[in-house]
Amino acid sequence: MKQQEIGVLDRPPLAQSLMLSIQHLFAMFGSTVLVPNLLGVDPAICLLMNGIGTLIYLFIVKGKIPAYLGSSFAFIAPAGAVIGNNTVHADGYAAALGGFIAAGVVFTVIALIINAAGTGWIHMLFPPAAMGAIVAVIGLELIPVAAGMAGWIKSPNAAAADVWVPDATTITISTVTLLITVLGSVLFRGFMRIIPILVGIVSGYLLAYLLNVTSFGDVAKSGWLEAPTFTMPSFEWAAILTIVPASLVVVAEHIGHLIVTGNIVHKDLSKDPGLHRSMLGNGVSTILSGFLGSTPNTTYGENIGVLAITRVYSTFVIGGAAVFAIVLSFMGKFSALISGIPQPVMGGVSLLLFGVIAASGLRMLVESKIDYSKPTNLYLTTIVLVTGLSGAKITIGNFSLSGMALATVTAILLSLLFKLFEITRLSNDAEASETSEH
Repeated sequence: MKQQEIGVLDRPPLAQSLMLSIQHLFAMFGSTVLVPNLLGVDPAICLLMNGIGTLIYLFIVKGKIPAYLGSSFAFIAPAGAVIGNNTVHADGYAAALGGFIAAGVVFTVIALIINAAGTGWIHMLFPPAAMGAIVAVIGLELIPVAAGMAGWIKSPNAAAADVWVPDATTITISTVTLLITVLGSVLFRGFMRIIPILVGIVSGYLLAYLLNVTSFGDVAKSGWLEAPTFTMPSFEWAAILTIVPASLVVVAEHIGHLIVTGNIVHKDLSKDPGLHRSMLGNGVSTILSGFLGSTPNTTYGENIGVLAITRVYSTFVIGGAAVFAIVLSFMGKFSALISGIPQPVMGGVSLLLFGVIAASGLRMLVESKIDYSKPTNLYLTTIVLVTGLSGAKITIGNFSLSGMALATVTAILLSLLFKLFEITRLSNDAEASETSEH
C-alpha cells in the first residue's frame, strides 16, 4: 500500500507536526554542530542562526520549498586556515566571519543575476544526463563518510598512517539503527510510519547507552539556560579571498539540492518560487549568521533524505524544526542531549539518508527517458560520475574542487562544449544544404 503524501503547504495535526519536526531536528543536528566543533566554535550559536536562517529562507521562498539550512562543510578547510593563521589575523574567527559574510553576498548577487536572466540557462548547463548524475554523486560521495561514522570502513578523514580495526560495538549500533529505520519504514503503520528515522535514532541512542558507548555526563554538567556565544566580524582581504571561492561549491550544491527536492515533491521549484528566491534565502541567512558569529549555511541533504523517506513535505514541519533549534540553542541540557547522539547512530541513519539522495539521482535519469544511444548523453553521464567519484581534486591555494563540486564544473564545461559542437554542426549542415540547392 502506497504511503499517503503530506504536501508542501499542508499542515499536519499539531501533535504529529511536533514529532515530525523533532525528526528533522535529529536528522540535521549531528552535522550542523559538527562544523563548529571542527572549527572550535560554540555549536549553540550555529544552532540558533541555522534555525533563524531557515525561517528567513522559508519566508523568502513563500513557504514553497521544504528545505532546512544547516552548517556548510564547504568552508571548513579555508575557514580553518584563516582561524589558525594567527600571524596574519589578530582574531582568526572574526576574520573568518568577514569571509562568511562575503560568501553570503556572493549568493545574493548570484540570486539577482538569476532573477534577471531567468532559469532557461540551467537546462543548457545542466541537461538531464548531467543533472541526474550530479545528484547521484551528491549522495554517493557522502556514503563513505557515513560508512566511516558507522564503523563499516576506515573513516575517509582518518590519517593514512592510522591503523583501522573494525569495532564490533560500533558496527552493531550503526547496523541496528539502520535496520530499525529501514524496517520501520516498511512495517510501521499509521503515524509511526512517517517517523521511522526518529524511532531509529532514539533506539540507537538507547542501545549505545546500554553498551556504555555514551553517557549523559555532559547533560548533567550543562545548565538549563545558557546563551550562545556571539562574535563580531572583522573584514580582512586575505581572509575574504581565502574563503569566498568556497561559495562556488555551495552554489553548485544548492542547485543540485533544489533539483532533488523538486523531484521529490513533484514540482519544478526552480521556476516556482524560483531558484533566485532559494539562493537569495541562502544568501541573506548566511550574511546575518556571519554578523552574529555563526558559520555559513546551506540546504541539508540529511533533511532532503527525510522528505524522500517519509513523504511528508510540509514546510510547517520544517519551520517547526527551526523553532526547536532556536529554543534548544538556549537550553544547555537539551542541546547537550542531542549533540551527544553517538557517531555510530548518526552513521547508521546517514547511510540511509545519503543513499536515498543517490537513488533520487538515478531516478531522475530513468524518469527523464534519456536516449543513451546518443554519445553526448552517454559520455556526459559517464564523465560526471567518473569525475565526482574518482577522488580527483584540483587545488589552487587554499581553494580546492573535488567530488560533487568538481563534477558540477566538469558537467558545465562539457555541456557547453557539446552545445557548441551541436550549433557548429547545425550551421555547417545549413550551409551545405543551401549550397546544394544552388
